Amino acid sequence: QVQLVESGGGLVQAGGSLRLSCAPSGRTFSTYALGWFRQAPGKEREFVAAISWSGGNTYYADSVKGRFTISRDHAKNTVYLQMNSLKPEDTAVYYCAADATPFRGVVVTTSSDYNYWGQGTQVTVSS
Repeated sequence: QVQLVESGGGLVQAGGSLRLSCAPSGRTFSTYALGWFRQAPGKEREFVAAISWSGGNTYYADSVKGRFTISRDHAKNTVYLQMNSLKPEDTAVYYCAADATPFRGVVVTTSSDYNYWGQGTQVTVSS
């Protein structure tokens, strides 16, 4: 079982930046594709960004493309979500997720494809 722990959320003004981090506890996720999802109050969880196991492929939701960047550091066993030019509509709980199919060459964007989830970290963007 992989437990994922997110950090880096908080309150920021519109136009500001935050960097979220996610690391597993107890084992490495170096062979797994990883993703970030978010859920705003009263809305369904939605895909934000994903990165392949190697880090060579990334994919973004249209709503964050050009503003958010997903990356991973294998040496630190950590995945990041750099969020710039934040907007009030980015306010949500952000979740890190791991796809337990090892060495999957493509990124996946459907939540049901992910096997392990973190508890989430709150991001609030004020106008």
